[in-house]
Amino acid sequence: MNADLEQSVLLFHLAATLFMTGSIWFVQIVHYPLMDAVGAENYTEYHRRHQTLTSYVVGPVMLFELATAIALLYLGWQSTASIWAFANLVLLGVIWASTFLAQVPCHERLAKGFSRKAHRRLVNTNWIRTVAWTSRSALLLFIFISSK
Repeated sequence: MNADLEQSVLLFHLAATLFMTGSIWFVQIVHYPLMDAVGAENYTEYHRRHQTLTSYVVGPVMLFELATAIALLYLGWQSTASIWAFANLVLLGVIWASTFLAQVPCHERLAKGFSRKAHRRLVNTNWIRTVAWTSRSALLLFIFISSK
């Protein structure tokens, strides 16, 4: 029973991570770079709506992803898988730290009006999350396939 529960949690966690990986690549390659094309007149309203709507999409998934990562550690992945579960959680910690220490301050500055410096910092620091989520996807796919 515990193995079935662990496998189910792993599958849900993998799904959340794959969703976030796809989302972050879209944001990194398309959405963030286009922010500088909005224009000063409409930028503040655009940014406010961007933050609100993006939060509705990714906020619940990020929380679910965190909860299932913790659940996997709690369920005590067996032997070598436990080190992967820990590495997975460390990478998730990197994502959350980057979000609150780098991207949130950039968004707070951009909420006041477009700043080329803040925008450049947002795009550049977002690579941290992009690489971390991509690494997590690869790691979790490896774990999932290996567990079959």
